[in-house]
Order: sequence, then C-alpha cells, then structure tokens
Amino acid sequence: MAGLREIVFDCAQPARLARFWAAVLDGYAVRPYDSAEIARLAARGLTPETDPSVLVDGPGPILCFQLAARPNPVKGRLHLDVNTRDRRAEVARLIALGASIAREAEGYTVMHDPEGNAFCVAER
Repeated sequence: MAGLREIVFDCAQPARLARFWAAVLDGYAVRPYDSAEIARLAARGLTPETDPSVLVDGPGPILCFQLAARPNPVKGRLHLDVNTRDRRAEVARLIALGASIAREAEGYTVMHDPEGNAFCVAER
C-alpha cells in the first residue's frame, strides 16, 4: 500500500509558482531555506529565487515545484480544485496574485495559475 508524499508541478519558474500556491492555500508556506541550504545552492551558482526545486509545506501533501527541462505543450491531466465560502472575493484575490479566469460555470470558476496550469475555485 502506498501513501501520497507530494504533488509535483513541472514549471518554468519554481520559486514564483511556489509562492503563488502558498498564497492560494490555507496553511501552506514555502519551505524556509536554512544557511546550509543557501550555501548548497550558492555552490551551484543558485539562490532561493533560482532554485530548480522549491517545496511548499502545509497540512496536506507537500507541493513540489520543479524546473521543467522543456515546456510541455500538452494540457495536464491533473489540476487542483480549491474551496471557498466567497468565490467572487477569492477569484479577485487570486487574480491579484497573478491568476487569470479561463471561464465561469455554475458553482465554480476555472482559472489559470501564472504559468497557465488550470485549477478551479468552487463554492464551499
């Protein structure tokens, strides 16, 4: 039997997308960098902003945002749905974070994150 460890997003800008999803989801935050991790990145010519693999921790599975070797032109088969009590207010908040509306439907809004990944905002 297996357990869900993390959900992985292939993306062009891992730090940016990690910050977006950490701001979208209650109780999630970008995993902090300690001095050892910053030194490890620096030895590779990287910073937390250019880290090719950024983790977001929260009450559920870890979210991992990893640099994609090349863009994937095919629509993903997986997307996240989030719940809210006030969909209109949440959609406005997410637009301010960099999301865009793909379409409105009864009871939910289909949106795109800053890299074009689809997700839905539904009434709780």
